[in-house]
Amino acid sequence: MYALVEDNEITKFINYPKSMVIGDVQYPAKIFQLWSVSELNAIGIYEVTTNSSNFKDEKWYINTNESYAFADDAVTRSWGTATPKAHADTTWTQEDLDDLDEVGDLTAGDIKTRGLKTTLIRTLKQQVAGILSNTDWYITRNTEKSTAIPSAISTHRDAVRTKQASMETAITNASNTPALETLYTYTTDSDGVQSRPLGELPTLES
Repeated sequence: MYALVEDNEITKFINYPKSMVIGDVQYPAKIFQLWSVSELNAIGIYEVTTNSSNFKDEKWYINTNESYAFADDAVTRSWGTATPKAHADTTWTQEDLDDLDEVGDLTAGDIKTRGLKTTLIRTLKQQVAGILSNTDWYITRNTEKSTAIPSAISTHRDAVRTKQASMETAITNASNTPALETLYTYTTDSDGVQSRPLGELPTLES
């Protein structure tokens, strides 16, 4: 993407090469391929560079709106400081309720907004339910036909629930949003193996 700068102000963004009039001159689209950077700059056209140092993963953070600035002969796209999403639930206070026109059934202490911990644990429970559903038929068959459940199946289901419990504990004990992000961040060791602090739910070996 390019920007047109006139009198040190960005006046237009150019998303793709096209012919355009600058001042009283009509320029063809091919100048974007044929002209040098300095030649484009000389008529006020600058390629936009991106500074993403403040941009963070939107799963964990709320980023500010992107902004564009012209300085030191460069047009830069950037973001301000990102705000971590709430890691814990927030609740209604009596002061909050006093400011509402209509309270309804709300009382102080009710959940106001769900934090990341609640969302992540809810997602984990859904993942576990999906994994266990693949072997639920063994349980149903045992109940209906008294057919023994293979030990490998029982071991797997127990391992899934045990890992679920430890993962939920790790999520619950995370002190803030960066700590939660760290739990889910994969790293690669010297052998090329990827892993994350939270670990993974067990899979059933075939």
